[in-house]
Amino acid sequence: MTTKTSCADFVQFFRSWVSNPMRVAAVAPSGERLARLMTQEIGPIDGPILELGPGTGVFTRALLARGIPESALTLVEFGEEFAVRLRERFPAARVVHMDAAQLGQCGLFDDAPFGAVISGLPLLSMPPAKVAGIVGGAFETMKPGGAFYQFTYGPRCPVQKPILESLGLTAKRIGGTVRNIPPAGVYRISRQNPLELSIIGSKYRSTGENAGISA
Repeated sequence: MTTKTSCADFVQFFRSWVSNPMRVAAVAPSGERLARLMTQEIGPIDGPILELGPGTGVFTRALLARGIPESALTLVEFGEEFAVRLRERFPAARVVHMDAAQLGQCGLFDDAPFGAVISGLPLLSMPPAKVAGIVGGAFETMKPGGAFYQFTYGPRCPVQKPILESLGLTAKRIGGTVRNIPPAGVYRISRQNPLELSIIGSKYRSTGENAGISA
């Protein structure tokens, strides 16, 4: 990615933050160091991969650098301006413009379970019910041994313990970096029993009016 592209991404990201700080929740795109931490445990064997809130595609590029084929990526983005840019940059990937809280009920991902989910969503700024809907829905689309990777700017996992317990999940911090704006930590969330599919997630599905879908 060129310096010109990086500047354009920063401007787009900053404008989105100004217009809706609760949805974007950061003034700049994630850095390359954080992107490497988020994707360090993922390889081609784990495909297909689902990315939530890819924004300008920082984590997407890190996944490609790990050897994941672009055609094995599904990018779910709620911001229309970001979705348009993602389709231009990653034409072989599947880009879906929708609210990630609808994952468990949209029916778009029933044919090919994902091996891993990468989340760039600002979970700390979301109500617990929506966080539960996103995480529960993600695990409904995932293979039994799959994992959900989430970064946070806070001191602990952004998915509260009661939500993890109700979904039969466990979280582990796998790294952090101060070379990001702001500094961030990375968590791996997985099933307590990887041989059992979660059947509890459906009760957390979002029914909000703003949870629209357009592929």
